[in-house]
Amino acid sequence: MTDNFLDGVNTVLGSKRLSELGKTLTHEHLALDFRKFYIPPPKHLKRFPAGSLSLQDVGYVRQYPYSSLYNLEFYGDDTAKAVYKDVELFKEAGGGTIVDNSSHGLKRDIFLMKNISQSLGVNVIAGTGHYLANTQNASTLNMTKEEMYNLMCKELEEGCLEYPEVKAGFIGEVGSTWPIEDFEKRAICATAEVQAQLRCSVSFHPGRNASAPMEIMRIYQEAGGDVSRAIMSHVDRTLIKKEQLMEFADATKCYIQFDLFGTECSFYQLNPLVDFLSDAQRVKRIALLKKEKKLDRVLMSHDIHTKHRLIHFGGHGYSHIANNVVPIMINKGFTTEEIELITVENPKKWLTRQ
Repeated sequence: MTDNFLDGVNTVLGSKRLSELGKTLTHEHLALDFRKFYIPPPKHLKRFPAGSLSLQDVGYVRQYPYSSLYNLEFYGDDTAKAVYKDVELFKEAGGGTIVDNSSHGLKRDIFLMKNISQSLGVNVIAGTGHYLANTQNASTLNMTKEEMYNLMCKELEEGCLEYPEVKAGFIGEVGSTWPIEDFEKRAICATAEVQAQLRCSVSFHPGRNASAPMEIMRIYQEAGGDVSRAIMSHVDRTLIKKEQLMEFADATKCYIQFDLFGTECSFYQLNPLVDFLSDAQRVKRIALLKKEKKLDRVLMSHDIHTKHRLIHFGGHGYSHIANNVVPIMINKGFTTEEIELITVENPKKWLTRQ
């Protein structure tokens, strides 16, 4: 699956030793199209930004990020320039690798990934697989499980469809809604079969229901997937209650990923029934997993997928965890070794094929 190293992973610039990855963000996006998730702004608002974002718009967009189409257009020159600068700041903060989770349906930009990696010296790992059913076109929705399997194998072993010189380094993010649609079930099963065959790493995006993570793991395991090589993303917006989180952590041995660091608005526009966790609450959840001796399965990231979370547009950027969250964790009693485990060793272990 990798060109040169048994202990390596495919990056957009070729095979890289796992020991060279350094501090790794396991769930980010450098470019995607998120317009499918547009929600009209609340009717009571007399004014809402319709075009480019300025300082006076930041408060509105932080509260209602999915009500600005411009914010959801996470692509194009203006976004690329802002992403480039943020990745540069991530490197300055000690960052080494970004895992881009833009799978089929999200319009990944491998050319941009490669350009950023070459220019800044940060490793970038591209994903394969399929996102939610509602982001796919008609022909993709009709794909069989075998066709999905063949596509993922090809992109992992030979090269990506739109950029054959670059191999994907993992499967993800594999998206599903709730209830899980037939297309998404086929994608999960195909993912499991590829994982069993190639021993690759996998990252799942669950629907916005507390039952979704366990159901995904059930389908994946029954299809032959290795749960210890899988990430369950977005637990900080899905398993909100401590009891839900710990029940899931006890029942499955997958990686538990808190990947919405930097999102501090309690109102979750895509599921108003839940109160979004703050960064402080995310750290407390990780501390709870530490207490239960499950820190070796914890991962952290930002899942940046809208403009307003980039520094140029008034956000926190890819360096937020390193610059702002890690110091809080140290103040809360996390050791340097524990932070190294979460940010370096756990991503490396997830990506290994040994």
